[in-house]
Amino acid sequence: MQTLMNLDNLTSIDQLAEFLSGTQTVAFSVLSSPTARYEWVQKTLIRFRYLTLSKRHQGVVIRVLMKVSGYSRQQITRLIAQYRKTGTLKRRQRTVTGFTQKYTPADIGLLAAMDERHDTPCGPAVKKLCERALLVFGHTEYERLASISVSHLYNLRKSLPYTRQRRHFEKTKPRQIPIGERRKPAPNGQPGYIRIDTVHQGDLDGKKGVYHINAVDEVTQFEVVCTVEKISEYYLIPILTQLLEAFPFSVLGFHSDNGSEYINKRVAELLDKLLIEFTKSRSRQSNDNALAESKNGSVVRKIFGYSHIPSRFAQRINLFNQQVLNPYVNYHRPCFFAETHTDAKGRQRKRYRYEAMMTPYDKLKSLPEAERYLKPDLSFAILDKIAYAISDNQAADRLQKARQKLFHTIREQDLKSG
Repeated sequence: MQTLMNLDNLTSIDQLAEFLSGTQTVAFSVLSSPTARYEWVQKTLIRFRYLTLSKRHQGVVIRVLMKVSGYSRQQITRLIAQYRKTGTLKRRQRTVTGFTQKYTPADIGLLAAMDERHDTPCGPAVKKLCERALLVFGHTEYERLASISVSHLYNLRKSLPYTRQRRHFEKTKPRQIPIGERRKPAPNGQPGYIRIDTVHQGDLDGKKGVYHINAVDEVTQFEVVCTVEKISEYYLIPILTQLLEAFPFSVLGFHSDNGSEYINKRVAELLDKLLIEFTKSRSRQSNDNALAESKNGSVVRKIFGYSHIPSRFAQRINLFNQQVLNPYVNYHRPCFFAETHTDAKGRQRKRYRYEAMMTPYDKLKSLPEAERYLKPDLSFAILDKIAYAISDNQAADRLQKARQKLFHTIREQDLKSG
C-alpha cells in the first residue's frame, strides 16, 4: 500500500492546526486509489482518537482530512458516520448496468430509410408500414420495429444515429402577394408621392389603444395625421379617403411597409380607383419607409407620447388632428431638407443645410411651377390665408392649449368610466 501522506511527525491537534495555517511545512503525496484514501482516513481517525475529541478539535481533524484526501465535507462526514457506527471504513462500490438497448443502430437505419421512402409520414403510419413489412411481405429485419410504440418511434427520430443519416431542411417560402409593387418610389422632385405608416397608442389590460395613420409627402414633407379606432377595413378605408383629400396636391403615389392594414384588396381597389401608384417596401431595405418612421417619432410620439389612449377617443383625437395638429405641422413647423452631393468617387452624400430649412408649405411653394401641382379648387392665395392667419408662436400656443384640453378630457372621462 502506498502512503497517502507523510504526517507521522504530526501527533497533536496543535500541529495539525499549524499545518492547516501553513506555518509548518509538511510533505505529502496524494494517491489516486480510492481504497488507499479510505485506509488513510481510517488510520488518521484512529491515531488522533477522533471520537474522544472535543467538537472544536474534531473540526480541525475534518479540515485536515478534506485538505489531504480531496473529499468534500459531506463525503468526510459520511465516512466519519460509518466509522462511528462500524469502527472501520469500507468502500462499497455499486455499478449500475442501466437499461439494455433494444433498438440497434441497424433498426434506426431501417427507420430512417422508411421515412426517406415515404416522405416522413406520421408515427402511427410508420409503425403500420413496419408491421406490414414483417407480416405481409416477410421482411424479418423489421421484427423489432413492428412492435415499437409510437412515442418511442419519435424518440428514435431525435436520436443521434437517425439525425446523422437523415436530416430534412425546408427553406422559408416567400409569401407572394400580388398587391403593390415592391420598389422604392421615384417622385423626381414632384409632390404627391406619400409614405404612410401606422402608430399604435399601446394596449392596457387587453384593450387596444387608438391607431394614428401618419402620411408624409416625400418631396415637400407635407404631413397628414389621422386617428382611427381600429385598423380594420371598416375604419381604415374612410380615413384613408379623408387623408388623401387633405393634401393640397393630387396624390400620385402611395408607399407603405408590408403590413396587412395596407396590403389588402380594399386599399388596392381604393388606390386603383383614384389612379394612385401603389408601392411597398423591399426586403432588407430599411430606408424605404424611413421618412414616415422618422416623422412617427418627431411628430406623432412628441404630441401623443407612448401612454395608452383608449380607442373610444379616436374621433375626438382625429378632430384635433384636422383642426390643430396638421395645420401647425405643415404651415408653422420648419423641417430640414436634404441636398444630395456626389463626390469625386461617385458616392452620394446627403447634407442638411440650415439655409434649406423651411416649412412644408414653403417647400411646396418653392418648387418650379408649383401652382400646377395644386388641386383644381385650390390656389396659393387660398392657402396663404391659412398659412399666415396666425404666427408660428401663436400656432404653437394653440396646439399646446388644445392638446392639454384634449388630454384633460380623456383623463376625466377615463376615470369616470373606470
